[in-house]
This record gives sequence, structure tokens and C-alpha cells, in this order.
Amino acid sequence: MALDSAKIAAIVKEFARTENDTGSSEVQIALLSKRIAELTEHLKIHKKDHASRLGLLKLVGQRRRLMRYFKRKNKEGYNTLIAKLEIRDNV
Repeated sequence: MALDSAKIAAIVKEFARTENDTGSSEVQIALLSKRIAELTEHLKIHKKDHASRLGLLKLVGQRRRLMRYFKRKNKEGYNTLIAKLEIRDNV
């Protein structure tokens, strides 16, 4: 269920502010969104996997906190990010 290094590199390249940027809010939110999407697909197949469901809830909470921070610091960047990732603005 973890992302492989090729997928991580592609996401980092797409959302990074600079060439060596791996820790900005945009990159972290994009990586969490991809992991959440993959876990959601896994849970559609394996409905009784409660350990993964708990992990999914933790990831969603972490992404929500990061999105709240990013919205407070950079409103325009936040709006473009949620449009790119096609996620709702529920922060």
C-alpha cells in the first residue's frame, strides 16, 4: 500500500516549488492525497481491513491539518492545489 519511488518522484516533480523541494506543504499534501486514494481503493475490495481503515483516518487527519496550515499561509496556492488534486475545500 506504500507508494513506490517512481510514483513519489513523479508527484514531487509535479508539485515541487524548486528542483530539490520535497518537504513543502504542496508536496506533502499531494503525496498524502495519493496514498489516501490508494488506500480507499484497497478498502473497497477488503471491507473488513480495519487496521488499514485506521491508517486511512490518520492520513486524512494529517492531510487536513496540512491543508489548514497551507490555506492560512498561502490562499492562492491553496486554491490552485485543491483544483489540481480535485479535492474539496472542507478546511
